[in-house]
Amino acid sequence: MSELDGHLVLPDRIMPGRLSFSGQIEATEARSAVPDRYILPGFIDGHVHGGNGADTMDGVEAIHTLSRFHAQHGTTTILPTTITRPWADVMEALRAVAEVVRSQIPKGPVVHGAHLEGPFVSPHKLGAQPPYAIPPTAERVAEALGTGCVRVVTLAPELPHSQTAIKQFADAGVRVSIGHTVAEYEETSSAICQICAAGGVAGATHLFNAMAPITSRKPGPVTALMCSDAYAEMIFDTHHVHPATFRLAHRVMGGRLVFVTDAMRATGLPEGPSQLGGQDVMVKDGTARLPDGSLAGSVLTLDQALRNALQAGTPLLEAAALLSTNPARYLGLTDRGALETGKRADFVVLDSAFTVQEVWVGGKRIH
Repeated sequence: MSELDGHLVLPDRIMPGRLSFSGQIEATEARSAVPDRYILPGFIDGHVHGGNGADTMDGVEAIHTLSRFHAQHGTTTILPTTITRPWADVMEALRAVAEVVRSQIPKGPVVHGAHLEGPFVSPHKLGAQPPYAIPPTAERVAEALGTGCVRVVTLAPELPHSQTAIKQFADAGVRVSIGHTVAEYEETSSAICQICAAGGVAGATHLFNAMAPITSRKPGPVTALMCSDAYAEMIFDTHHVHPATFRLAHRVMGGRLVFVTDAMRATGLPEGPSQLGGQDVMVKDGTARLPDGSLAGSVLTLDQALRNALQAGTPLLEAAALLSTNPARYLGLTDRGALETGKRADFVVLDSAFTVQEVWVGGKRIH
C-alpha cells in the first residue's frame, strides 16, 4: 500500500491529510502538517479530439499519443472524440477507439470509450465541423453501436430519424448530448423528455457554442438545457465562454455542469497553422480559428480549465468537481470522481500554483 500527504480535496471539504491507496483508495486521514500541495480526484475529459500533434481520426497510435499528452495535464479518464467526416472515416475511427479500449494504454489514462461528435449534426450549425453531416438512420446508429465503444453521442434533435436514434442510443446506455443544432427551446425540451422517457441521460455539447443564444423572447436550447435535468459540457478556456457566462451557468446548473477541453491536435504545440478534420486552422493568442474567423475547437487542457475556474472566483472544492465528480456522475462512472474509500486510486497532485506535479491512475504513477 502507498501513501501521499497533502491537502486532500474531498467531496465536502479540503483537509490536510494522508491518502492511503493500492489500486483503490484505502483510507483518508487528517494530518496536522502536510506538504504545500493539493491532491484532487483525477480529471475526466469526455470531449477531446487531439493533442500533441495527434487526432482521434488518425487511428490507434494517435489515440495513444493524445491520451498520454492529456494525462500529463491531469486527465485520468478520457473519451477520444470523432469529428464530422465521411461515414466510413468515422467508423474507422470508432473501431480504432474500440481497439484501444480493449487493450488500454500503458502508463496512460483510462480510455473509457468514444464520444461520437458528428456526423449526426445540423448542416446549418456545423461550427468547425466539416460539411459531412448526415441523418442518424437506424442502420448507421446500429453500426456505430456495434463497435461497442460509443459512450456519448452529439445529436441535433431536429434531424430526420432523431427520435428513433435517441431510443437506440439510450437503450445502449449512451449519453445523448444535444449540440450543433438549430433547435429552439420547444424542440430541445421535447428531445430532453424523449431521452429521459427512453431511460437515457441527456447532455449538451459545449453549452452556448454551436446553438442559438438566449434572448428575451426566444429562450433557445440553452434555457431548455439549463432548466432541465440535463448535464452540459463547457469549454472554459475563456474564449468559448466568458467568465461571467460560466458563473451564471454554474450557479444555475451546479453539479450538472461538466468541463471538457474539446482540444484539437495543435494543443501542446507552438502556435501557428494546424488542421482540424481536414480543414486549415490557425492557432494564435490561445485560440484556434478557421480562415473565416470561426472558433475551431480549443487548445485547452483540463488543468488550465481548473485554473481558469479558480481565477473566475470558483472555490477549489466546486472547481475540482467540474473536472471529476460531475463528469463521473454524468457518464455513470460510479467507481471514480472523488477521493473516497473504495474508489479507484485516480488522482492528480498539484502544487500551490495548481500546476500538475504527479498523476496517478489505478494506484500507479503515470506522470
